[in-house]
Amino acid sequence: MTDVKSTNPEHLSETPGQPANAVGPQPAASQPSAAAPAVNSALLWLGAVGAVALLATILLWQKVNNMQEQLAQQSAEAQGKSQEAQTLSRQALALAQETVARVAVLDARLSEVALQRGQLDELMQSLSRSRDENLVVDIEAALRLAQQQAELTGTVEPLLAALKSADQRVARAAQPRLALLQRALARDIERVKSAAVSDTPSMLVKLDELVRLADELVLANAVGPAPKKADKPQAAASRPLDQWQKALQQVLGEASNLVRVSRVEAPDAALLSPEQSFFVRENYKLKLLNARLGLLSRQIDSARADLIVAQDVLGKYFNSSARSTRTAAALLQQLQLQMRQLQIPRVDDTLAVLVTAAAGR
Repeated sequence: MTDVKSTNPEHLSETPGQPANAVGPQPAASQPSAAAPAVNSALLWLGAVGAVALLATILLWQKVNNMQEQLAQQSAEAQGKSQEAQTLSRQALALAQETVARVAVLDARLSEVALQRGQLDELMQSLSRSRDENLVVDIEAALRLAQQQAELTGTVEPLLAALKSADQRVARAAQPRLALLQRALARDIERVKSAAVSDTPSMLVKLDELVRLADELVLANAVGPAPKKADKPQAAASRPLDQWQKALQQVLGEASNLVRVSRVEAPDAALLSPEQSFFVRENYKLKLLNARLGLLSRQIDSARADLIVAQDVLGKYFNSSARSTRTAAALLQQLQLQMRQLQIPRVDDTLAVLVTAAAGR
């Protein structure tokens, strides 16, 4: 605006002889005409300022209106979104409540299933334990019966068969708690297989032979018969001299049998009367028969004791130099040796494991 004032030609007067920028005193008649352009310029300036302000106000108002519209639109959108969010939150709350109810129902069902699962597991364990216990009881009964059969028959075959059958049943069961029992069965099977057991029928035959030889045994104080000599031919016997010689020999033989000198180790044997000798022989037979009964009834200790007594009687009251006595003594020694090997092996280890397994420890 200073530029307008400086370029207004009304404010500049050029006079001859004066510079253009020189301002001198003006006459009075020209002062109103100079103030009017100033007022107009001021008015113009004010109008321009007012127009600019009005334009700025209009622009500002439009901007404010735009902002209001945007704010209203955003507010409407926010309100819509808020309503939508509220709707979604209500739906989410209802879904959450429904989910909570379903979870509660599922928890209840899960608890029921867990309870049923526990009961089923307990039932399975009870059935498995019952089956194992029945298996253990059956095996124990079978082994005890086989042990008695082996002792009665004098052979390990029933016991070995029972052990093998028990081992197969335990292997089919495939229970870890029966592994100790399976190892014990394997050890007993090997021990029974390696056991040397005497033949009972052969021992019975030897006892019968001893009983038969009892009647042929010669007592230590028995008087031997007169020796028999071969008869001469009838032609020679017809001669009188030979008949006298034969008669003389018979008389001398009878006289020699009247006195007999022998060595007796046991004094009691020499003092036996004929009646006592009969009872000694019968008692010897009874001891042999008792040993036979003890062997059949598997009373090994009793049978061994009877054989020892029979051997003592044989050595004390019978002639040890006789052939029958030596035969009987040899048979008694063989029987005593076989009696030592007649002990049937026992399966105590397996039975102990069975008792522990049956007790559930």
